[in-house]
Amino acid sequence: MKIIYEKKFVKVFKKLLPKLKEKFYERLNAFVNNKYDQILDNHPVDKAYPGCRSIDITGDIRAIFFEDGEVVTFVAIGTHAQLYK
Repeated sequence: MKIIYEKKFVKVFKKLLPKLKEKFYERLNAFVNNKYDQILDNHPVDKAYPGCRSIDITGDIRAIFFEDGEVVTFVAIGTHAQLYK
């Protein structure tokens, strides 16, 4: 699996608190091992982001991504309110 980050994702990610960045990498590791691990709550978000899915990073922080074969592209990260406004 190859992981790619869109520019928008990187811009927001850089502003996250170090603790949230660490949590993202923990969840990314779980995702790489099993993208449907229960802790991730991997689910489609077609209404807000057509063709994309979301995983939980913390109780309120989500990461939005889409898959193209073995390539996973993260497109957005933020709180539920920020992502689904």
